[in-house]
Amino acid sequence: MKLHEDNSYSMKLNELKAHCADCCGLCCTALYFSKMDGFPQNKPAGKPCMHLEKDFKCKIHPDLDKRKMKGCIGYDCFGAGQYVTQCLFHGEDWKSAPGRANELFETFIKVFQLFQIRYYLLEAMTITCAKSLWKDIDTRLNENDKLCSLTPEEICRLDVDSYREQANILLKEVCACVENQFPKRDQRLPLELFGKSFKNKRMDGQNLSMKLLIACDFSGCRLDGTNFLGADTRDANFSNADLRECVFLTQVQVNSARGNHKTLLPGHLDYPVTWR
Repeated sequence: MKLHEDNSYSMKLNELKAHCADCCGLCCTALYFSKMDGFPQNKPAGKPCMHLEKDFKCKIHPDLDKRKMKGCIGYDCFGAGQYVTQCLFHGEDWKSAPGRANELFETFIKVFQLFQIRYYLLEAMTITCAKSLWKDIDTRLNENDKLCSLTPEEICRLDVDSYREQANILLKEVCACVENQFPKRDQRLPLELFGKSFKNKRMDGQNLSMKLLIACDFSGCRLDGTNFLGADTRDANFSNADLRECVFLTQVQVNSARGNHKTLLPGHLDYPVTWR
């Protein structure tokens, strides 16, 4: 079933792709790392990763898969890194301006959260069965633009949780609109999904939002209208699956999962190097 339409909002989804060359290694510095989550080391927030080089490139990036650095492979900032570095701090970085490092890191974390919300709202503006909500969604998107255009000092003071709560109300309504398009789903889901196999099943319209889908087998599945909002897809298998008309799937979830060259993805998402 065709759920999405190509419009100006679908084009804007492509703007939320990470371009690491335009960032100053913010994800490798600002964030807390845990070795248990597939990162190189246990690292406190604000400390550079031991593999981050002077030019902000990752020394082991070509070997992340071989080293099983699943935390690094799965991560995506929705383009927040380059936006903060280039647009808000005008190319200034935490090395050249150490006195502003904490402000830079805090701004990045807040903008990342705002960009993540923006991603979901932009996709919602392409879902045709939710057209009745588009005006309200567009209002939230305009608010998002204004918040991200504030000064770093103002962004650091933002209550992003309050804005997220308002956006989530709309997103839940969008999810309900999608679910209503599939009144007769093929199967009921078990309560616990961890490691379950749905191989070659029709998963159309299933609500997998916020579910633990770790190591689930969706190989060969058709997933029209399947809702992945906030789902944990680590090591889920999407080989030969059709995800083109699923909803709220992110690059983070794709990067964290497994797939192959026959996996069909939404047009705004990229095939991870690990799938090739």
